[in-house]
Amino acid sequence: MKVTIINYGAGNIKSIQFAFHRLGIEAKLSDDSEEIQNSDRVIFPGVGQASSAMTKLKQSGLDTLIPNLKQPVLGICLGMQLMCNHTEEGNTKGLGIFDVNVKRFSNTVKVPQMGWNTIGSLKSQLFKNIEDESYMYLVHSFYAESCSSMIAATNYEREYASALQNNNFYGVQFHPEKSGKVGTQILKNFLDLTPNT
Repeated sequence: MKVTIINYGAGNIKSIQFAFHRLGIEAKLSDDSEEIQNSDRVIFPGVGQASSAMTKLKQSGLDTLIPNLKQPVLGICLGMQLMCNHTEEGNTKGLGIFDVNVKRFSNTVKVPQMGWNTIGSLKSQLFKNIEDESYMYLVHSFYAESCSSMIAATNYEREYASALQNNNFYGVQFHPEKSGKVGTQILKNFLDLTPNT
């Protein structure tokens, strides 16, 4: 299976590659449109600042490529947030794949949320063999609001969407590549997805 990690200069790429390596997959890093389109699975990572990341996507034309991909696509952390309509981080317009906005946690809680928290209300084959309220590793100051595309929920100050799905597009706020056996199972499930599940 050909797995490509979108290379746009934002993301903790090595840990994602190592996670797939443990599953017997050599995930390739690329910004080549044809290579990305011809992949069986696409990972859209992200660690960093939303507006600068979106600028990089636009410079390479990836902002128009990503929403038109037909294979399963998984956005991780900032990657998921950039797939939403808008984020308050840098007042940035997103790709509009998920019909939801991204807000900042208030100063009444520690920001960023850093460490382990649970995911619940699990839907979709992405969470096959994953127990409700499993712990995942998160590092973020912004969150996607609860919405109809939500396939997992987490509570921190309020309930928010820690995973989203729209057709072949999936997004997770947590880092499966840093979440031990549960995260590895989620990545395996992503590899095993059948259309529209």
